Amino acid sequence: MTDSQYRRALEAAAREYEDLARQRAEIDTRLAQLTQTMAGLIRLCGYTPTVPLGLTDACRLVLRAAGHPLTVAEVRAMLDATGFDLAKYSNDLAAIHTILKRLDQTGEVQFIARTYGKPTYQWKQTPRAVVMSQRGVKALLERLPGSTVPRKSTEEP
Repeated sequence: MTDSQYRRALEAAAREYEDLARQRAEIDTRLAQLTQTMAGLIRLCGYTPTVPLGLTDACRLVLRAAGHPLTVAEVRAMLDATGFDLAKYSNDLAAIHTILKRLDQTGEVQFIARTYGKPTYQWKQTPRAVVMSQRGVKALLERLPGSTVPRKSTEEP
C-alpha cells in the first residue's frame, strides 16, 4: 500500500468512528429516556422496581435523557417525576448538588455557570476522533510551554 492509500484508510476509519460515536450518543439518550418512561409507568402500575437505582445513576439518567442543561432543582423535579424516592435524604438538593459536582470532576457532566440565573449541568457528548499529520502534531508540541521539541527558526539566514 502507498502512503496515500494509508491516509485514505485512516480518514475512512476516523469518519466511521465519529459516525458510530454519534450513533452511540443517540442510542444512550434514547435508552435514558426509555428508562425514565419505564420508571414512571412502573410507579403508575404500582410495581416495585426489581433493581433499585442509586442517586448517582439516577442523576446520570436524568441528565442523559434531558438533552439540555438542567439546574439542580430541575434534576430533583425529574427524579421525583420518575418516581425516585428522595424521602430518605434529609436535604435532597444538597445530595444532588454533591453528586453533580462529582460527575463534573470526573468529566461525565459539564458545569455551566451563568451570569443571570442558576448554574446548570449538562451531560457531555461522546468524544470525537481527531486525526493530525505529523507536521501538525509537531507544530502543536512546539507551542507548548516547556516543550523539548525544537522550535522552527522564523529568522531568515
